[in-house]
Amino acid sequence: MKAPVIDMIEIGAGGGSIASIDEVGLLRVGPRSAGSDPGPACYGKGGTEPTVTDANLLLGYYDPEFFLGGQMALDKAAAEEAVSTVAGPLGLAPEEAAWGVHKVVVESMAGAARVHLVEKGKDPRRHAMVGFGGAGPAHAVGVARALGVREVIVPPASGAASAVGFLAAPLSFEQVRSMPVRMVDGFDAAAVNAVLGDLEEQGRAKLAEAGVPDGVVRVERTADMRLIGQLHEISVPLPDGVIDAGSLGRIRDAFADTYKARYTSLYEGAEIEAISFRVTSFGPTPSVSLTSSAAAAESVPSKKGTRNAYFNSGWVEVDVHDRYALVAGDRIDGPAIIEERESTTVIPPGDSVLVDPALNLRIEVAAPEEASAVVTADTRTRKRSR
Repeated sequence: MKAPVIDMIEIGAGGGSIASIDEVGLLRVGPRSAGSDPGPACYGKGGTEPTVTDANLLLGYYDPEFFLGGQMALDKAAAEEAVSTVAGPLGLAPEEAAWGVHKVVVESMAGAARVHLVEKGKDPRRHAMVGFGGAGPAHAVGVARALGVREVIVPPASGAASAVGFLAAPLSFEQVRSMPVRMVDGFDAAAVNAVLGDLEEQGRAKLAEAGVPDGVVRVERTADMRLIGQLHEISVPLPDGVIDAGSLGRIRDAFADTYKARYTSLYEGAEIEAISFRVTSFGPTPSVSLTSSAAAAESVPSKKGTRNAYFNSGWVEVDVHDRYALVAGDRIDGPAIIEERESTTVIPPGDSVLVDPALNLRIEVAAPEEASAVVTADTRTRKRSR
């Protein structure tokens, strides 16, 4: 039995992941989690073990008076007490242990992503990273730097990305049917068309039951294909319209392109077969606007104030910005912190962020050696100014 799934990996490093000392005396984070009840110690709901959220609070990344947009206050003293339970055995100050927790989480995510990308034949240095979720933007730049990624994109409402995705996704139904067909001259095109037509009819019927007019339905057709003798299939797009003998060349080319993108090369004369055929029927894409908050705040300065935050070089003073007051074209040099109701974006020293026309935060990630140079220079400047 096979079922379609979303290709993703889970790492035990969320905001509620608990930090501890392992059997050999090293700091570890997860897989145990404080969850939401009692949650991190700083929630004040009875939690006593140190978590990632407690560490980020001690590092100055979170404002204890502006968590969830000010709807919930965080207890910094409780966070420090909890983190001290791992700081003491390691001979570290609480903020040093908190930085260790933060770095362990970053390296855990980077390591898992690196393995996943290598298995797919992808080079992370050729891609941008999207940071979302409640704690994601606080760690995204560190993960990107560890992977060699030079740009991080934090979309509007990043802390509620799953909810936004649910609202923005079109209603759709996917129908699949198994029917092995060798894609060679003389293949049974009539049988393929019959299956595709039946699957499309089923999808359109389901959308009609949901109140979607037939005239706005969009259809995509694919086949799960493989080299003859292989065990695993890849999804290959099929040409529109009626499939006939003239379609065979386009199907083979589409398979070759998809196969090479994943496995690099395809030997000449390879015979291929389709195992299953899929038809996905889509309704119209909902229109969702995320620009109103920023548009209403164009005349309001984005800088809210300053506070101390801890990075590799120690404590530095950072500017704190209100994301809802940022407009397209705004540029901020790190170190900086950008706050919104559901999330906080951390811009380390040496990095910078540009707000694009869609109000995404486009963070330019400095190479590790460049960031270190900036941090060193910044620390020296601050020492002289004192």
